[in-house]
Amino acid sequence: MAVVEVPIPSNGRGYNGKMTPIVILSCMVAATGGIIFGYDIGISGGVTSMVPFLEKFFPDVYTKMKQDNKISNYCKFDSQLLTTFTSSLYIAGLLASFFASSITRAFGRKPSILVGGAAFLIGAALGGAALNIYMLILGRVLLGVGIGFANQAVPLYLSEMALPRYRGAINIGFQLCVGIGVLSANLINFGTEKIKDGWGWRISLAMAAVPATILTLGAFFLPETPNSIIQNSKNHQKAKLMLQSIRGTHDVQQEFEDLIEASIMSNSIKHPFKNILQRKYRPQLVMAIAIPFFQQFTGINVISFYAPILFLTIGLGESASLLSAVMVGIVGTTSTFISMLIVDKLGRRVLFISGGIQMFFSQILIGSIMAAQLGDHGEISKKYAYLILVLICIYVAGFAWSWGPLGWLVPSEIFPLEIRSAAQSITVAVNFLFTFIVAQTFLSMLCHFKYGTFFFFGGWVVIMTVFVYFLLPETKNVPIEQMDRVWREHFFWKRIVGDKIEGKQTVVP
Repeated sequence: MAVVEVPIPSNGRGYNGKMTPIVILSCMVAATGGIIFGYDIGISGGVTSMVPFLEKFFPDVYTKMKQDNKISNYCKFDSQLLTTFTSSLYIAGLLASFFASSITRAFGRKPSILVGGAAFLIGAALGGAALNIYMLILGRVLLGVGIGFANQAVPLYLSEMALPRYRGAINIGFQLCVGIGVLSANLINFGTEKIKDGWGWRISLAMAAVPATILTLGAFFLPETPNSIIQNSKNHQKAKLMLQSIRGTHDVQQEFEDLIEASIMSNSIKHPFKNILQRKYRPQLVMAIAIPFFQQFTGINVISFYAPILFLTIGLGESASLLSAVMVGIVGTTSTFISMLIVDKLGRRVLFISGGIQMFFSQILIGSIMAAQLGDHGEISKKYAYLILVLICIYVAGFAWSWGPLGWLVPSEIFPLEIRSAAQSITVAVNFLFTFIVAQTFLSMLCHFKYGTFFFFGGWVVIMTVFVYFLLPETKNVPIEQMDRVWREHFFWKRIVGDKIEGKQTVVP
């Protein structure tokens, strides 16, 4: 068995290829999973601020909002049942992501995307047709199952289909679709709230079926990634043909050999969840947990879930609150698009750090204005309400070009193939766990911490920005199958994983 020494290219341009139509179309279809995720985040905050929806499913909240003048502004929406409607989606996604890992590893990325799309469709139908709270929450649970599968498989699919030099932009396409989903939900809520007979919320919930249909039907036609073909079918010729097709060139030998080597190592691992605990994978394990944890403790989903409720709290009317949420959605989507254009030029660290600074200062200002101007009773003046809206837009922009897209991009590109599916499941599970915790506790936190809620999340932003500065190496342009060298060259992580391997690696053909 001959041993061939293959030089490690200095960056991803060592692989040949170009952006091909098949990659663009495949990634567009796969990324619709992000639209559904964003839609489900955005839709819940809107419908829970609609009077007919509250009257039907949450009459106690409606009574507090309209008739109880003694209750604090900060506590009007404090209801565990209301937050369960929002957060049930994420606990279901948490559990589903572990099943998704096994399916993604054993059968490929495509089947997981297909299962996710089908669960979305059923969940959207149940939500739109809900007659009682049980149907409503069951629909949310099924949407959560869909999100668990889609969020486990789609980022991996996008990273594996993309050339290293375009991987950041393509993967951020997923987060761009999340932003488009949030914006679409806000626009639809703004329109359906005006339906006189009070059934507009049904349209809002049922419209999740539109992107779900695109994803489900599109998944049938998606090509499987070369990485997955090698890992599951062992048909190297088929994988090479697919690689040549998606790269638009016959000269793919360098990348193909790296994929085979990664697959050989991957197939030697029988228990990936146990294996990820090994010392050599310590940096990846830390990032798989820390990045999604920090992403949720930016406080962004407070804005995404509850923006209309938050705007009602500071004194904007129902329609104005929904319109304000639309404005926030436009800012977020635009900022994510900007991130998509610059991430592979400026790198991940610059965006993480600059976005963190922007989020910190805007959160401190929001908390300070609410502390000075919004008491337990009465309303804040309109000029301060709109100043808070502007600051929230600045905060959302900071998130949308940093922790929003990079919170999904960086974990999906740093894991070696042998632990990739398991590690991505950990990332998704941690994300869902803390999304659930934040969603379930925020309205209660707002009631008890009041304006201090924003200082709480601002403090976490400082911690995560320092973490990135010292512990996250730059990953732009590094081929996904050679990512281990960034840890070996990092001042801290090389003490744990060992010194870097100089200039070459061994491939067994």
